[in-house]
Amino acid sequence: MMPSTARSKFKRLLFSGLLVLAAGQTAQADDALKARVGVLRLSSSAPVFIAQDKGYFRDAGLDVELKFFDAAQPIAVATTSGDIDFGVTAFTAGLYNLAGKGTLKVIGGMSREKAGYPLIGYFASNNAYAAGLKTPKDLAGKRIAVTQVGSSFHYSIGLLADKYGFKLADVKVLPLQSLSNVAAALKGETVDAALLPASAARKLMDDGGTKLLGWVGDETPWQLGAVFASPKTLAKKPEVEKLLAALERADREYHDVILAAVAAGRAPINDKTRPLLEIIAKYTNLPLEQVVGNCAYIDPDGKIDVKNVANQIEWLQAQGFVDKGVTVDAILAKDFVQPD
Repeated sequence: MMPSTARSKFKRLLFSGLLVLAAGQTAQADDALKARVGVLRLSSSAPVFIAQDKGYFRDAGLDVELKFFDAAQPIAVATTSGDIDFGVTAFTAGLYNLAGKGTLKVIGGMSREKAGYPLIGYFASNNAYAAGLKTPKDLAGKRIAVTQVGSSFHYSIGLLADKYGFKLADVKVLPLQSLSNVAAALKGETVDAALLPASAARKLMDDGGTKLLGWVGDETPWQLGAVFASPKTLAKKPEVEKLLAALERADREYHDVILAAVAAGRAPINDKTRPLLEIIAKYTNLPLEQVVGNCAYIDPDGKIDVKNVANQIEWLQAQGFVDKGVTVDAILAKDFVQPD
């Protein structure tokens, strides 16, 4: 048995060692670069939630604070104003106009509309459905709610019009400013139809408050989401590289674990997928059973479909939503973007 004096000395050494370890950990935490990231509570931001919850940002040397919004365009504005350091959300006309003025740059890709991966859906009010609105091509001439003019939802309607040969001018687009307002209008029968992310519409569908007409990814695939930052943030190159490295780690895990398992638009719940699905459920405030049908496609390497982004800009310019001088080259931070 160890003598009492030796035991006392051992305890003092052990305590001193623990103090040194704790101090080192505190110093490491203090040394972490602080970053505010703006997102929506949608599955299209799944890698952000995974990187935050599993400590990938922390491992990369970042102390990340997530700030949540209810529409995409305000995230671009907040990035420009400095209220947040990075934005992760859908492309919008407002984002392109700000980027065209040099107040923010795209640094990476996020969600995509892709067949087989439900993300944004076309939804009909019950009355409109009963009156014959049964498929996406029937949306011509209808009153359709979106969050904002020039939003990803608006662009999706434009792609649909091009596909089925009807004029966008024949559709009455109603910008209601937020996802919650759009869902309320659909439920209240004040519009014929709406475009909503699956996660925002799931409860409405389950409660019988709307009818699903189809998914944008099945009709017109396109690059929906991006990661972007202001020039002030981009000047801190190590910080940007750390964020992108953490996101790419989460992108790959999300792709290989969840997206690889998706069948018929749904991810299975098993020992492998459950931990990540539970993280997404936690940040989107959805039951696990609803998350499995909302798994947005995301490139495993964080790449971006630059050709499609150029098409978006041209379409939005043709509608008068984006300034004519904006080009795809002008909005990309080429030091960071990986084109697909």
